[in-house]
Amino acid sequence: MTADVRSRVVLDGRGLTPAAVAAVAREGARVALDPAAAERNAASHALGERLSAGPSPLYGAGTGVGALWDRPAEDDGEAHARALLRSHAGGAGPLLPADQARALLVVRANQLAAGGAGVTPTVLQAIAAALNAGLAPAVHTLGGIGTGDLAALADAALALIGEGAWLPTAPASASAPLPPAPAGVRVGRRDGLALLSSNAATVGLAALAAVDAAAFLPAAEGVVALAHLAVRCDAAAYDPRVARARPHPGQVAAAARLWALLDGPRPRPARLQDQLSFRCAPQVCGAARDALDDLDAVLAVELNAAAENPLLVPADGSALHAGNFDTTRLALSLDLLRAALERVATLSVARLAALLDPRRTGLTDFLADSESSASGVLILEYTAQAALGELRATVAPVPSGAVLAFGQEDVAPFTPSGARRLTAALGHGATIAGVEAVAAIRALRLAGPPPLPPGARTLYDTLDAALPNDLADRPLAGDIAAATALLPALATPS
Repeated sequence: MTADVRSRVVLDGRGLTPAAVAAVAREGARVALDPAAAERNAASHALGERLSAGPSPLYGAGTGVGALWDRPAEDDGEAHARALLRSHAGGAGPLLPADQARALLVVRANQLAAGGAGVTPTVLQAIAAALNAGLAPAVHTLGGIGTGDLAALADAALALIGEGAWLPTAPASASAPLPPAPAGVRVGRRDGLALLSSNAATVGLAALAAVDAAAFLPAAEGVVALAHLAVRCDAAAYDPRVARARPHPGQVAAAARLWALLDGPRPRPARLQDQLSFRCAPQVCGAARDALDDLDAVLAVELNAAAENPLLVPADGSALHAGNFDTTRLALSLDLLRAALERVATLSVARLAALLDPRRTGLTDFLADSESSASGVLILEYTAQAALGELRATVAPVPSGAVLAFGQEDVAPFTPSGARRLTAALGHGATIAGVEAVAAIRALRLAGPPPLPPGARTLYDTLDAALPNDLADRPLAGDIAAATALLPALATPS
């Protein structure tokens, strides 16, 4: 992968990162195939062709797939590959957003560049060309169970070979047909299985979610700092000496960020000990940082894995049938991060309650503009609790176990569901942090903010400039949307 992922990403099967996936999928960075990776794929392709022409059938080339592994292919050429792709395009549900569909393509291209599948070289080049043309295949959401995103990959492959569809490049009405695929690339007898047999949709979605989480967590900590100042808490809980006394890496990092944001003039603490939602913020936010680090480590493997079945090994001429398509490790990592996000959000909602409580702030009930019957921002608690309820619905670990294909495939980790739930959890978490930010800024305004530490002052100024300064009872949906949209701007380095 090149250093400048904003403009060009080299697919080498070795160094693809979540940030690079996002750069291609969302920002239009171009891709290029590394020459050494092209050579690896070509060597695997040559081996696959040689084995396919031998006396023993090669799975997926001269045979059916799954429970039909022992059935000889009626045609071992392009017709066989196209039949496999057509037969597996049975997905359902809404189509993936364009960035997720493009993430699928970049992940699969890089996995193929790792070697082991031996796809026809022109097919790999066609994927890169589609990405560089800004295309996104029309891919259904449902159809994968964690042992290969078969239906999604079939949708994408049919677009590549000219039989599927591409998402419109401009917004279209719900009734407008998707644009047809351009003239497609030719496929060889083994390309059908090679294009199908991957978890690229799930891995791509997880990579995008990891990028979003990496922006969300420091932003959420920034909101903690503003709420801390509004409730006049004691920053001792964030002292680096506390973190070093129990040095989980994430806790140390979260405490360091909070300490840096609060370093400087700040209000005198209002009480000897603060609520746990303030005192324990480094521990809880730190646990989420650790969970994200775990996901990043898993993705560093998955994004660059030759998880093929069979795995072609040109060095010794082997074709190894195995189960590297199982994504249990990724599923468990996604489960962990969702659980950690729920705890971050729970503390945010608890701090929101403190921000609206005059016993904690010394301000008016619900931060109203007067002591009359004005409602202030009391509705914010309801919105935050509603979002927290939605987030909690994503937290349960994904199930495991399924019996498919006459029992030939008798386990499944259901990892795609975990990746989709993480995306949803991040969205709900962002809403909750946005609500807390609205309340914190309002409380600081009502109190007449004292001199603020430089780090926190930057965050305050960012939100203060964007949020209306009208304390009268009025609709607050726009405030929440504005604060939520500004969260990435609050994710400054610690």
